[in-house]
Amino acid sequence: MSLAPREISSLPSLVARAEALLAAQPGERVIIGIVGCPGSGKSALAEALARTIPGAAWVPMDGYHLADAELVRLGRRERKGAIDTFDAHGYLALLRRIRTETSTIVYAPEFDRRIEQPVAGAIPVLPETRVIITEGNYLLDDAEPWPEVREALDEVWFRDVADVVRQERLIARHVQFGKAPDFAREWVATVDEPNAQRIIAGAAHADVLVNDLDLHR
Repeated sequence: MSLAPREISSLPSLVARAEALLAAQPGERVIIGIVGCPGSGKSALAEALARTIPGAAWVPMDGYHLADAELVRLGRRERKGAIDTFDAHGYLALLRRIRTETSTIVYAPEFDRRIEQPVAGAIPVLPETRVIITEGNYLLDDAEPWPEVREALDEVWFRDVADVVRQERLIARHVQFGKAPDFAREWVATVDEPNAQRIIAGAAHADVLVNDLDLHR
């Protein structure tokens, strides 16, 4: 019988948990995954953790979005953000490199929202980096190769936010980056929300449930 995730609602408690994982593995890297629905605040939490934990790096999964040209070729451009619009095997390969390649810099891609495209080689993981915070939508999904992604992570923390809050955040973000308000609402309802329901289905398998919290305390 699987246990329910432990609930944590303060940044210091999360930092302490990360530091305990590090102390339990002397000389090894710790890779923590932050998972949650679009608009749940995964990136803000990951950034806060990376900023607070000494020697930590933030490596988002979003750098493995397929480029728009490839999504058009595959006929998936209008579903951008769905599980099959990411290079999951590329992301898995990066996590494995980060785990084992500790004597050289490992470069990771990032997703530039100004152009809505991935940018290669934008994030350096330095040899001295001990804690890696990665975040993405599908870290607990059971479709291949996501179970292998889960195995590459020491823990996965689920970012839990009320539906209405994350949906309004998403609409505002889509508008900020160029979508008309009506189109943004339609996109959230028809693209983001089905993805969110798939993500929520895996929440019970997380190690930690992160409720709304003040990232500044």
